[in-house]
Amino acid sequence: MSGFNLLHLISKSQPVVLRPCGLPSGTCRTKKTWPVTFSQEELKKRLTPMQYHVTQEKGTESAFRGEFTDHKEDGTYTCVVCGTPLFKSSTKFDSRSGWPSFSDLVSEGSVTLTDDYSHGMHRVETTCSQCGAHLGHLFDDGPRPTGKRYCINSASLGFQGGKVDAVVTETAPSEDGARAAAGGGSACTGAAGVKKEL
Repeated sequence: MSGFNLLHLISKSQPVVLRPCGLPSGTCRTKKTWPVTFSQEELKKRLTPMQYHVTQEKGTESAFRGEFTDHKEDGTYTCVVCGTPLFKSSTKFDSRSGWPSFSDLVSEGSVTLTDDYSHGMHRVETTCSQCGAHLGHLFDDGPRPTGKRYCINSASLGFQGGKVDAVVTETAPSEDGARAAAGGGSACTGAAGVKKEL
């Protein structure tokens, strides 16, 4: 008996109907094959327990409790693990979900999408395309023009204040640059690649 049918028997509600995701699925990778890697020991020292739980164990922080839920400054939201730029503050909106929500990415390749069938439902998991850190999930109920809602845990994000149209890298930061960025330096520090204006 499937978990979905069992849930139906216990809750006496309608069975969950899974529909195929219309979004492109990301490449399935293990932690060892991401472009930027860190040892678990280093991450446990550098990240808070909540940041580690969310990014490395696919955890979720409590709704309305995250540092960036009501954050309004101009700037760029980055991966807390490697410093990769993910979202511009201009794409952040109040979804009333309790987690920071964004309608678009800084660049198309900054996030990897993967089908997630955990908790008896189908969702699309978002992970950092450079280090594989779990960020949150993508839903198709966002504002126009994208219609997307990237529902992201605050614990998976860093923030760099300043102009939203600041210079970012076209390619992934080098490992040294990623470490500097994750520690509070510029995401462009030590970057390997061509810089461009957004």
